[in-house]
Amino acid sequence: MVVGLGISGITSALRLHRAGWDVVVLEKAPERRRGGYFLALFGAGLAAAERLGFADAVSNRVAPESVSYDVDRTGRRRRGVGYADVFPGSRLTVRGDIEDAAFTALPDEVEIRYSTVPIALDQDLDGVDVEIRDLTTETTSVERFDLVVGADGLRSTVRRLAFEPEPSPIRRLNYMIAVYSLPEPVPGYRPQDGLTMAEAGRSVWVFPFADRPPSVLFSYRTDDVDAEFTRPAIDSLRAAYGAEPTGSTLGWLLDQFEKAPDHLFDSTEQVHLDHWYRGRVVLVGDAAWCLTLYSGMGASAGLAGADLLGTMLERHPHDVPRALQDWEDHLRPFIDYHLGSGVSQRGFLTPGNRAELLLRSVMIRLGRLPIAGRLLAKTRAKSTRMKSLDIAAAA
Repeated sequence: MVVGLGISGITSALRLHRAGWDVVVLEKAPERRRGGYFLALFGAGLAAAERLGFADAVSNRVAPESVSYDVDRTGRRRRGVGYADVFPGSRLTVRGDIEDAAFTALPDEVEIRYSTVPIALDQDLDGVDVEIRDLTTETTSVERFDLVVGADGLRSTVRRLAFEPEPSPIRRLNYMIAVYSLPEPVPGYRPQDGLTMAEAGRSVWVFPFADRPPSVLFSYRTDDVDAEFTRPAIDSLRAAYGAEPTGSTLGWLLDQFEKAPDHLFDSTEQVHLDHWYRGRVVLVGDAAWCLTLYSGMGASAGLAGADLLGTMLERHPHDVPRALQDWEDHLRPFIDYHLGSGVSQRGFLTPGNRAELLLRSVMIRLGRLPIAGRLLAKTRAKSTRMKSLDIAAAA
């Protein structure tokens, strides 16, 4: 049983089916989610997608002749650094592209049950009895599975049922994000232009695409995460980016957020667990580690982790606990590295204070100089290698 029909869940179902398992997927929503916002797919995720046969179906939406600008509230702009400049070799896409591609690759034999959730797990050495609730009929039943995969996100139900009570594994970074899609390009800029407004403790990024309007990311520091959810998201954003005059560009972006038909507004949190499995219950993706968008590796790690899980279950077909232990042993250094990068790279995407803002500015300026740029590229060599590491092939 796989719980969750996001990137990690769909990929887990696909990979386990290829490994010879009969797979049932539970999804709380009444139907599959559509759309999604900007993300990058790196070599680690692309390698898994290629093996599973859907990499070519994931569009690279990078805008041709894209120019990125650093802007401020007064309207001044200068040539800046875009996401593709910071993370070369990535495929810039949206979440829905990856989910659509993976879902299309799922064979009909994989059973998907919508509006369905697990409400209790009772496991022994040989399997897991799962009490399942149909949210449409409000009926429950108990079924037995050889393996339960929790791919149900940061606030995972499977993790709560199988791993708690224990201290919460969620660690807040004390930053908020708000993401939405624009209906049109930013006034005064071309459709393929990207924008960054970085200030101490807050930033705004506009990510352009080749064939659709841009996505916008607001990211800001807060001392009280809970308080941010006590009012409408737009009110929290206006408070975080005030009280100084917004200027035309920031003001327009805030107005568009208020008008947007849908958006994401959430806190940035990581998951830190000593083990990602317990008996025959295993967590994958954000349910297990949640790298945050600051690492840029959420989708790639979810794909790689699911792919490696299938590899280890094939390697130990009659010993599930051994397969899960080997899976975690091989994956743990990779995930630990990117948990750390999710903290360190946050300073570039959203400088937390004036010192980080100054450091960001210096790094960008040095990066434009040939010699300094080559030196900075060498310092990023490990990051580039870890983003491209083919976990399953290396295992």
